[in-house]
Amino acid sequence: METIIIYTDGGCRGNPGPGGWAYILKVDSIEKSRSGGDPYTTNNKMELTAVIRSLETVLKDSELSKKAIELHTDSQYVKNGISSWINNWIRNGWMTAAKKPVKNKELWIELKEVSDKLNVTWKWVKGHAGDSLNETCDQMVNEEMNKL
Repeated sequence: METIIIYTDGGCRGNPGPGGWAYILKVDSIEKSRSGGDPYTTNNKMELTAVIRSLETVLKDSELSKKAIELHTDSQYVKNGISSWINNWIRNGWMTAAKKPVKNKELWIELKEVSDKLNVTWKWVKGHAGDSLNETCDQMVNEEMNKL
């Protein structure tokens, strides 16, 4: 069974400001990509949105949803949040270790619900370091921001 490879990215100009998100999904000979934007958002919201939208795409396909997923993000916030911090946040009533409310709680809840239904391995990739799929996602994000 082939693994689904997903690359995601999100960003904004100003924080908050106009933002974009994008993903590329590759499996077998299939490649799907999608992007979107928001006129007033934050970088972290766009990073989370990219991941959520990519995983929703997998869930909509009964064959794809059975496959293992290797998800690449250049966001330590996303990778650490979903693979490490989220269980403590839930246990602590959505409060951080510093006893402050978790930002973007609604998106974290959505991401957890989607990712719990899939077999996802989370990978961090250094942004702007020559990884072609990461660079393409970044281009797509910038194109979305240019539209706003």
